[in-house]
Amino acid sequence: MLCAAVMVSCGGSKEKKTECDGNHTECTHQHSDCDGNHHNGECDGSHEDCTGECESGAGECGNCASKSAPVVDTNIGCIQVDNEMFLSKIADYKNPEWKFLGDKPAVIDFYADWCGPCKRIAPALEEIAKEYAGKVNVYKVNIDNCPEVAQAYGIASIPTLFFIPVEGGPLKAIGMMSKEEMVANIAKIMQ
Repeated sequence: MLCAAVMVSCGGSKEKKTECDGNHTECTHQHSDCDGNHHNGECDGSHEDCTGECESGAGECGNCASKSAPVVDTNIGCIQVDNEMFLSKIADYKNPEWKFLGDKPAVIDFYADWCGPCKRIAPALEEIAKEYAGKVNVYKVNIDNCPEVAQAYGIASIPTLFFIPVEGGPLKAIGMMSKEEMVANIAKIMQ
């Protein structure tokens, strides 16, 4: 939403300069579209481009407030999981007793590349992963690549989503879901 506001303030004119608020990775891309170069020193110092090279390739941004400011990555998306990562980050699928290993709630999307409904819910899951970054992890498990995991949890139909609270067992949802339904289930596991 930040960058949409930046684009609107640009008004499509290449002459109008806009300010970088430093909070969104795409921000400088929008600025680049507006003024043809970097953010003209009006960055608050927290944007990743301020700690490295300018997009224009002109070298370090000398006008940034702080080159050591932390970068907040709001573009984290879904995390692709293989068998080994599932065992170390989510649960021991070889153990019949569920014990979640994560430190924050999670969503697991059991899917396959050939599955039409899986492809249709993928954009909503990516949005959710970005909107809930740092609060909820969104994992994707390709059942063709991880048949042992799918078999261990009885995944017979896809898409199947697990909504996992930090404590307790997962809520299982089979089939297509709207983003609103996913968000409602996330609210349940965040309580």
